Amino acid sequence: MMTTPRGFRDRADDGLLTLMGEVPELVRNLVVAEVDSAKSWVTRTAKDVGIGAGWFVAALFVLFWSVPALGAFVIIGLASWWPAWLSALVVFVVMILIVAVLALLGLMKFRKISRAKNPGQSIAEDVRAVKEATDEF
Repeated sequence: MMTTPRGFRDRADDGLLTLMGEVPELVRNLVVAEVDSAKSWVTRTAKDVGIGAGWFVAALFVLFWSVPALGAFVIIGLASWWPAWLSALVVFVVMILIVAVLALLGLMKFRKISRAKNPGQSIAEDVRAVKEATDEF
């Protein structure tokens, strides 16, 4: 069960024992917030990975299934104006451009994932800060 943290207030007049008594609750709230942040990060990252993989699957679908059907149709149509080899080359280049655009969309999604800050780093920073604070006493 998650409790809501107490509101912010001026603690300048509180005694040392009062402040020390609040430390466990503050640490617990920090841990709960960090765990919630980690869960949220994992959910977002998994979603972005799925979307990026979907773009790559779409690129492969276009590459392997559209080329024979659409390519033959367009090559035959263009061959009435151009030589057959030139028609085939134009169709090939257009299909490769489509595949490149879809693959770049997937790559951009994966790069976005790699730039996101891992909440594990925040937890490590919090632990280090708490250790430094306790070493002062």
